[in-house]
Amino acid sequence: MNVATEPAFTLKLTERINRIEASATMAVVAEADKLRSQGIDVVDFGAGEPHFATPQHIKDAAIAAIQANFTKYTAVGGTAELRDAIVERHAADFNSDYRREEVMASVGGKHVLFNVINVLVDHDDEVILPVPYWVSFRDIIRYAGGQPVLVETDETENFRLTPEMVERAVTKRTKLIILNSPSNPSGAVMNPQDMTAIVKFAAERGIWVISDECYVYLNYSGKRFSVGSLREPRERIVVVGSFSKTYAMTGWRLGFALAPAPVIAAMHKLQSQSTSNPTSIVQKAALAALQGPQEPIEQMRREYIGLRDHLVKGLRSIPGMRCTLPQGAFYAYPNVSSFFGRAGQNSAAEVAGRLLREAHVATVPGEGFGTRDHIRISYASSLGELDRGLERMRRFFASS
Repeated sequence: MNVATEPAFTLKLTERINRIEASATMAVVAEADKLRSQGIDVVDFGAGEPHFATPQHIKDAAIAAIQANFTKYTAVGGTAELRDAIVERHAADFNSDYRREEVMASVGGKHVLFNVINVLVDHDDEVILPVPYWVSFRDIIRYAGGQPVLVETDETENFRLTPEMVERAVTKRTKLIILNSPSNPSGAVMNPQDMTAIVKFAAERGIWVISDECYVYLNYSGKRFSVGSLREPRERIVVVGSFSKTYAMTGWRLGFALAPAPVIAAMHKLQSQSTSNPTSIVQKAALAALQGPQEPIEQMRREYIGLRDHLVKGLRSIPGMRCTLPQGAFYAYPNVSSFFGRAGQNSAAEVAGRLLREAHVATVPGEGFGTRDHIRISYASSLGELDRGLERMRRFFASS
Protein backbone atom coordinates (compact mmCIF):
# COMPACT_ATOMS: atom_id res chain seq x y z
CA MET A 1 0.00 0.00 0.00
CA ASN A 2 1.42 3.33 -1.06
CA VAL A 3 1.19 6.12 1.47
CA ALA A 4 0.85 9.58 0.00
CA THR A 5 3.48 11.98 1.24
CA GLU A 6 3.15 15.69 1.63
CA PRO A 7 5.23 17.69 -0.83
CA ALA A 8 8.38 19.14 0.68
CA PHE A 9 7.89 22.65 2.01
CA THR A 10 9.83 25.27 0.05
CA LEU A 11 10.54 28.54 1.77
CA LYS A 12 10.60 31.38 -0.71
CA LEU A 13 11.95 34.60 0.71
CA THR A 14 11.83 38.02 -0.87
CA GLU A 15 14.48 39.13 -3.30
CA ARG A 16 15.38 42.10 -1.10
CA ILE A 17 16.22 39.98 1.96
CA ASN A 18 18.41 37.77 -0.22
CA ARG A 19 20.44 40.84 -1.25
CA ILE A 20 21.96 41.15 2.23
CA GLU A 21 24.03 39.07 4.63
CA ALA A 22 24.02 38.69 8.39
CA SER A 23 26.23 41.17 10.24
CA ALA A 24 29.85 40.00 10.43
CA THR A 25 30.28 41.50 13.88
CA MET A 26 27.18 39.77 15.20
CA ALA A 27 28.45 36.47 13.78
CA VAL A 28 31.67 36.84 15.78
CA VAL A 29 29.71 37.62 18.94
CA ALA A 30 27.59 34.50 18.43
CA GLU A 31 30.64 32.27 17.86
CA ALA A 32 32.43 33.66 20.92
CA ASP A 33 29.31 33.11 23.03
CA LYS A 34 29.14 29.52 21.79
CA LEU A 35 32.71 28.88 22.96
CA ARG A 36 32.00 30.48 26.32
CA SER A 37 28.98 28.23 26.77
CA GLN A 38 31.42 25.31 26.48
CA GLY A 39 33.48 26.70 29.33
CA ILE A 40 36.22 28.17 27.12
CA ASP A 41 37.88 31.41 28.23
CA VAL A 42 37.64 33.85 25.29
CA VAL A 43 39.41 37.20 25.09
CA ASP A 44 36.87 39.31 23.23
CA PHE A 45 38.33 41.94 20.90
CA GLY A 46 35.28 41.73 18.65
CA ALA A 47 32.69 43.73 20.55
CA GLY A 48 32.02 47.23 19.23
CA GLU A 49 30.93 48.77 22.49
CA PRO A 50 32.45 50.67 25.42
CA HIS A 51 33.62 48.66 28.41
CA PHE A 52 32.56 51.52 30.68
CA ALA A 53 29.32 51.46 32.65
CA THR A 54 26.63 53.96 31.74
CA PRO A 55 27.16 57.04 33.97
CA GLN A 56 25.12 56.88 37.15
CA HIS A 57 23.06 60.04 36.60
CA ILE A 58 21.79 58.57 33.32
CA LYS A 59 20.76 55.31 35.00
CA ASP A 60 19.08 57.27 37.79
CA ALA A 61 17.00 59.20 35.24
CA ALA A 62 15.71 55.95 33.73
CA ILE A 63 14.78 54.59 37.14
CA ALA A 64 13.00 57.84 37.98
CA ALA A 65 11.08 57.63 34.69
CA ILE A 66 9.85 54.15 35.58
CA GLN A 67 8.83 55.26 39.07
CA ALA A 68 6.98 58.23 37.56
CA ASN A 69 5.16 55.86 35.16
CA PHE A 70 6.66 57.49 32.09
CA THR A 71 6.03 54.24 30.25
CA LYS A 72 3.51 55.13 27.54
CA TYR A 73 3.89 55.83 23.83
CA THR A 74 5.53 59.10 22.85
CA ALA A 75 5.69 60.98 19.57
CA VAL A 76 7.19 58.78 16.85
CA GLY A 77 10.44 60.76 16.60
CA GLY A 78 10.81 61.34 20.32
CA THR A 79 9.44 63.83 22.81
CA ALA A 80 9.70 67.54 22.11
CA GLU A 81 12.02 68.00 25.10
CA LEU A 82 14.39 65.29 23.85
CA ARG A 83 14.50 66.72 20.33
CA ASP A 84 15.14 70.20 21.70
CA ALA A 85 17.91 68.84 23.92
CA ILE A 86 19.59 67.09 20.97
CA VAL A 87 19.54 70.34 19.01
CA GLU A 88 20.86 72.33 21.97
CA ARG A 89 23.69 69.90 22.76
CA HIS A 90 24.80 69.77 19.13
CA ALA A 91 24.70 73.57 18.92
CA ALA A 92 26.77 73.90 22.11
CA ASP A 93 29.38 71.37 20.97
CA PHE A 94 29.55 72.08 17.22
CA ASN A 95 28.02 75.53 16.71
CA SER A 96 25.17 74.15 14.59
CA ASP A 97 21.76 75.72 14.11
CA TYR A 98 18.99 73.11 13.80
CA ARG A 99 15.31 73.39 14.72
CA ARG A 100 12.99 70.87 16.37
CA GLU A 101 11.43 69.86 13.03
CA GLU A 102 14.93 69.00 11.76
CA VAL A 103 15.67 66.31 14.33
CA MET A 104 14.26 62.93 15.28
CA ALA A 105 15.23 60.05 17.56
CA SER A 106 15.24 56.36 16.61
CA VAL A 107 16.03 52.99 18.13
CA GLY A 108 19.81 53.31 17.81
CA GLY A 109 22.11 54.84 15.22
CA LYS A 110 21.74 51.81 12.96
CA HIS A 111 18.00 52.34 12.81
CA VAL A 112 18.55 55.99 11.89
CA LEU A 113 20.79 54.90 9.01
CA PHE A 114 18.27 52.31 7.86
CA ASN A 115 15.53 54.96 7.87
CA VAL A 116 17.45 57.65 6.02
CA ILE A 117 18.94 55.37 3.36
CA ASN A 118 15.52 53.88 2.67
CA VAL A 119 13.89 57.29 2.22
CA LEU A 120 16.70 58.69 0.01
CA VAL A 121 17.90 55.74 -2.07
CA ASP A 122 15.76 54.31 -4.86
CA HIS A 123 16.23 51.34 -7.16
CA ASP A 124 19.61 51.46 -8.95
CA ASP A 125 20.70 54.72 -7.33
CA GLU A 126 24.45 54.74 -6.71
CA VAL A 127 25.85 55.35 -3.25
CA ILE A 128 29.54 56.19 -2.82
CA LEU A 129 30.96 54.17 0.04
CA PRO A 130 34.60 54.50 1.18
CA VAL A 131 36.49 51.28 1.98
CA PRO A 132 36.91 50.06 4.66
CA TYR A 133 33.29 50.63 5.62
CA TRP A 134 31.15 49.76 8.62
CA VAL A 135 29.56 46.36 8.03
CA SER A 136 25.94 47.49 7.76
CA PHE A 137 26.35 50.32 5.23
CA ARG A 138 26.70 48.08 2.20
CA ASP A 139 23.80 45.82 3.11
CA ILE A 140 21.39 48.62 4.00
CA ILE A 141 22.15 50.24 0.62
CA ARG A 142 21.48 46.98 -1.18
CA TYR A 143 18.31 46.33 0.80
CA ALA A 144 17.02 49.73 -0.34
CA GLY A 145 17.74 48.73 -3.96
CA GLY A 146 20.80 50.95 -4.33
CA GLN A 147 24.20 50.10 -5.77
CA PRO A 148 27.25 50.63 -3.55
CA VAL A 149 30.14 52.27 -5.40
CA LEU A 150 33.24 51.37 -3.43
CA VAL A 151 36.08 53.89 -3.12
CA GLU A 152 39.29 52.22 -1.95
CA THR A 153 41.49 54.05 0.53
CA ASP A 154 45.15 53.26 1.23
CA GLU A 155 46.36 52.19 4.67
CA THR A 156 49.79 53.70 3.92
CA GLU A 157 47.92 57.04 3.88
CA ASN A 158 46.08 56.15 7.11
CA PHE A 159 42.95 55.30 5.07
CA ARG A 160 42.53 58.95 4.11
CA LEU A 161 39.51 59.75 1.92
CA THR A 162 40.07 62.83 -0.26
CA PRO A 163 37.61 64.97 -2.25
CA GLU A 164 39.40 63.94 -5.47
CA MET A 165 38.76 60.24 -4.75
CA VAL A 166 35.06 60.93 -4.25
CA GLU A 167 34.78 63.11 -7.36
CA ARG A 168 36.27 60.37 -9.55
CA ALA A 169 33.56 57.96 -8.37
CA VAL A 170 30.60 60.25 -9.13
CA THR A 171 28.33 59.44 -12.08
CA LYS A 172 24.96 60.74 -13.22
CA ARG A 173 23.37 58.02 -11.09
CA THR A 174 25.09 59.07 -7.83
CA LYS A 175 22.43 59.83 -5.22
CA LEU A 176 24.35 59.71 -1.98
CA ILE A 177 27.82 59.82 -0.40
CA ILE A 178 28.43 58.21 2.99
CA LEU A 179 31.09 59.60 5.30
CA ASN A 180 32.09 58.01 8.61
CA SER A 181 34.58 59.94 10.71
CA PRO A 182 35.99 58.72 13.04
CA SER A 183 35.74 55.48 11.13
CA ASN A 184 34.60 52.06 12.17
CA PRO A 185 36.68 49.90 11.54
CA SER A 186 39.91 51.78 10.78
CA GLY A 187 39.75 54.60 13.32
CA ALA A 188 40.64 57.03 10.51
CA VAL A 189 39.62 60.65 11.02
CA MET A 190 38.91 62.95 8.08
CA ASN A 191 40.23 66.47 8.36
CA PRO A 192 37.55 69.19 8.40
CA GLN A 193 38.78 70.68 5.12
CA ASP A 194 38.28 67.40 3.22
CA MET A 195 34.85 66.85 4.74
CA THR A 196 33.77 70.40 3.93
CA ALA A 197 35.01 70.12 0.34
CA ILE A 198 33.11 66.87 -0.21
CA VAL A 199 29.89 68.29 1.24
CA LYS A 200 30.11 71.44 -0.91
CA PHE A 201 30.94 69.44 -4.03
CA ALA A 202 27.95 67.14 -3.37
CA ALA A 203 25.54 70.01 -2.73
CA GLU A 204 26.53 71.70 -6.00
CA ARG A 205 25.57 68.51 -7.88
CA GLY A 206 22.39 67.74 -5.94
CA ILE A 207 23.96 64.73 -4.19
CA TRP A 208 23.10 63.86 -0.59
CA VAL A 209 25.71 63.30 2.11
CA ILE A 210 25.15 61.14 5.18
CA SER A 211 27.73 61.86 7.85
CA ASP A 212 27.76 59.01 10.37
CA GLU A 213 29.14 60.72 13.48
CA CYS A 214 28.59 57.90 15.95
CA TYR A 215 32.20 58.30 17.21
CA VAL A 216 32.47 62.07 16.80
CA TYR A 217 33.35 62.61 20.49
CA LEU A 218 36.03 59.90 20.35
CA ASN A 219 38.36 61.93 18.14
CA TYR A 220 42.03 61.94 19.16
CA SER A 221 43.34 64.23 16.41
CA GLY A 222 42.50 67.45 18.24
CA LYS A 223 40.15 68.52 15.41
CA ARG A 224 36.68 67.41 16.52
CA PHE A 225 34.28 68.39 13.76
CA SER A 226 30.71 67.83 12.60
CA VAL A 227 29.47 68.66 9.11
CA GLY A 228 26.30 69.78 10.90
CA SER A 229 28.20 72.95 11.76
CA LEU A 230 28.22 73.95 8.08
CA ARG A 231 25.50 76.44 7.22
CA GLU A 232 25.67 76.92 3.46
CA PRO A 233 25.30 73.38 2.00
CA ARG A 234 23.08 72.04 4.81
CA GLU A 235 20.10 71.31 2.55
CA ARG A 236 21.85 68.12 1.34
CA ILE A 237 23.32 66.91 4.67
CA VAL A 238 22.04 64.26 7.07
CA VAL A 239 23.97 63.97 10.33
CA VAL A 240 23.56 60.67 12.16
CA GLY A 241 24.42 60.52 15.85
CA SER A 242 24.20 57.99 18.64
CA PHE A 243 24.21 57.82 22.42
CA SER A 244 25.79 54.36 22.33
CA LYS A 245 29.48 55.26 22.20
CA THR A 246 29.35 58.83 23.54
CA TYR A 247 27.60 57.92 26.79
CA ALA A 248 28.32 54.15 26.98
CA MET A 249 24.65 53.38 26.24
CA THR A 250 24.88 50.65 23.57
CA GLY A 251 22.12 48.43 24.94
CA TRP A 252 19.79 51.35 25.56
CA ARG A 253 19.35 51.78 21.77
CA LEU A 254 18.95 55.45 20.97
CA GLY A 255 20.21 57.38 17.97
CA PHE A 256 19.20 60.57 16.21
CA ALA A 257 19.25 62.35 12.86
CA LEU A 258 19.71 66.02 12.04
CA ALA A 259 18.45 66.78 8.53
CA PRO A 260 16.25 69.06 6.43
CA ALA A 261 12.64 68.98 7.65
CA PRO A 262 11.25 67.12 4.58
CA VAL A 263 13.74 64.28 5.11
CA ILE A 264 12.89 64.10 8.81
CA ALA A 265 9.17 63.98 7.89
CA ALA A 266 9.80 61.07 5.52
CA MET A 267 11.80 59.23 8.17
CA HIS A 268 8.96 59.82 10.62
CA LYS A 269 6.57 58.22 8.15
CA LEU A 270 8.75 55.13 7.75
CA GLN A 271 9.37 54.82 11.49
CA SER A 272 5.67 55.19 12.23
CA GLN A 273 5.11 51.94 10.30
CA SER A 274 8.00 50.04 11.84
CA THR A 275 9.17 50.60 15.42
CA SER A 276 7.19 53.74 16.20
CA ASN A 277 8.77 55.72 19.06
CA PRO A 278 12.04 54.93 20.83
CA THR A 279 11.52 53.48 24.32
CA SER A 280 10.01 56.14 26.57
CA ILE A 281 12.23 55.56 29.61
CA VAL A 282 15.36 55.56 27.42
CA GLN A 283 14.35 58.99 26.15
CA LYS A 284 14.40 60.28 29.72
CA ALA A 285 17.82 58.73 30.24
CA ALA A 286 19.04 60.38 27.04
CA LEU A 287 17.72 63.73 28.22
CA ALA A 288 19.81 63.36 31.38
CA ALA A 289 22.83 62.43 29.27
CA LEU A 290 22.50 65.54 27.12
CA GLN A 291 21.70 68.00 29.89
CA GLY A 292 23.84 66.52 32.67
CA PRO A 293 27.59 66.61 33.26
CA GLN A 294 29.66 65.99 30.14
CA GLU A 295 32.91 65.20 31.97
CA PRO A 296 32.45 61.41 31.58
CA ILE A 297 32.88 61.80 27.80
CA GLU A 298 36.32 63.35 28.17
CA GLN A 299 37.32 60.85 30.86
CA MET A 300 36.46 57.96 28.53
CA ARG A 301 38.21 59.63 25.59
CA ARG A 302 41.45 60.03 27.54
CA GLU A 303 41.38 56.41 28.70
CA TYR A 304 40.78 55.19 25.13
CA ILE A 305 43.90 57.04 23.98
CA GLY A 306 46.00 55.14 26.52
CA LEU A 307 44.40 51.83 25.57
CA ARG A 308 44.95 52.57 21.87
CA ASP A 309 48.63 53.32 22.36
CA HIS A 310 49.12 50.18 24.44
CA LEU A 311 47.40 47.93 21.91
CA VAL A 312 49.07 49.36 18.81
CA LYS A 313 52.50 49.09 20.44
CA GLY A 314 51.74 45.47 21.29
CA LEU A 315 50.51 44.65 17.80
CA ARG A 316 53.54 46.25 16.16
CA SER A 317 55.80 44.11 18.37
CA ILE A 318 54.45 40.96 16.67
CA PRO A 319 56.81 40.09 13.77
CA GLY A 320 54.98 40.49 10.45
CA MET A 321 52.12 42.58 11.86
CA ARG A 322 51.48 46.07 10.45
CA CYS A 323 49.08 48.53 12.08
CA THR A 324 48.27 52.18 11.44
CA LEU A 325 47.67 54.45 14.44
CA PRO A 326 43.90 55.07 14.65
CA GLN A 327 42.93 58.69 15.28
CA GLY A 328 39.48 58.00 16.69
CA ALA A 329 36.83 55.44 17.72
CA PHE A 330 38.16 52.42 19.67
CA TYR A 331 39.40 50.01 17.01
CA ALA A 332 42.75 49.02 15.56
CA TYR A 333 42.82 47.58 12.04
CA PRO A 334 46.05 45.61 11.66
CA ASN A 335 47.17 44.10 8.37
CA VAL A 336 47.68 40.33 8.73
CA SER A 337 48.44 39.53 5.07
CA SER A 338 52.04 38.54 5.86
CA PHE A 339 50.62 35.46 7.58
CA PHE A 340 48.74 34.30 4.50
CA GLY A 341 49.99 31.06 3.01
CA ARG A 342 50.91 29.67 6.39
CA ALA A 343 48.99 26.73 7.82
CA GLY A 344 46.47 26.97 4.98
CA GLN A 345 45.23 30.45 5.87
CA ASN A 346 44.80 32.73 2.86
CA SER A 347 42.45 35.44 4.05
CA ALA A 348 41.64 37.57 7.06
CA ALA A 349 38.54 35.43 7.61
CA GLU A 350 40.70 32.32 7.93
CA VAL A 351 43.15 34.08 10.25
CA ALA A 352 40.34 35.40 12.46
CA GLY A 353 38.65 31.98 12.48
CA ARG A 354 41.82 30.23 13.62
CA LEU A 355 42.53 32.95 16.20
CA LEU A 356 39.13 32.30 17.74
CA ARG A 357 39.16 28.49 17.56
CA GLU A 358 42.80 27.92 18.53
CA ALA A 359 43.94 30.97 20.51
CA HIS A 360 40.46 31.88 21.81
CA VAL A 361 40.80 35.53 20.79
CA ALA A 362 37.74 37.04 19.10
CA THR A 363 38.39 39.54 16.30
CA VAL A 364 36.35 40.57 13.25
CA PRO A 365 37.72 39.69 9.79
CA GLY A 366 38.21 42.53 7.34
CA GLU A 367 36.00 40.95 4.67
CA GLY A 368 32.99 42.31 6.57
CA PHE A 369 34.42 45.81 6.11
CA GLY A 370 35.41 45.43 2.46
CA THR A 371 39.07 44.40 2.82
CA ARG A 372 40.67 40.95 2.94
CA ASP A 373 44.04 41.77 4.55
CA HIS A 374 42.92 43.09 7.93
CA ILE A 375 41.22 42.16 11.16
CA ARG A 376 39.41 44.58 13.45
CA ILE A 377 40.40 44.64 17.11
CA SER A 378 38.39 46.58 19.68
CA TYR A 379 40.47 48.11 22.46
CA ALA A 380 37.40 49.02 24.52
CA SER A 381 38.71 46.83 27.31
CA SER A 382 41.02 46.84 30.32
CA LEU A 383 44.81 46.91 30.03
CA GLY A 384 44.93 43.48 31.60
CA GLU A 385 42.56 42.04 29.02
CA LEU A 386 44.50 43.66 26.18
CA ASP A 387 47.69 42.06 27.49
CA ARG A 388 46.04 38.63 27.75
CA GLY A 389 44.86 38.86 24.18
CA LEU A 390 48.17 40.18 22.86
CA GLU A 391 50.08 37.35 24.49
CA ARG A 392 47.76 34.77 22.94
CA MET A 393 48.15 36.46 19.56
CA ARG A 394 51.96 36.47 19.85
CA ARG A 395 52.00 32.74 20.52
CA PHE A 396 49.51 32.07 17.74
CA PHE A 397 51.34 34.04 15.05
CA ALA A 398 54.72 32.70 16.13
CA SER A 399 53.48 29.18 15.45
CA SER A 400 51.46 29.98 12.31
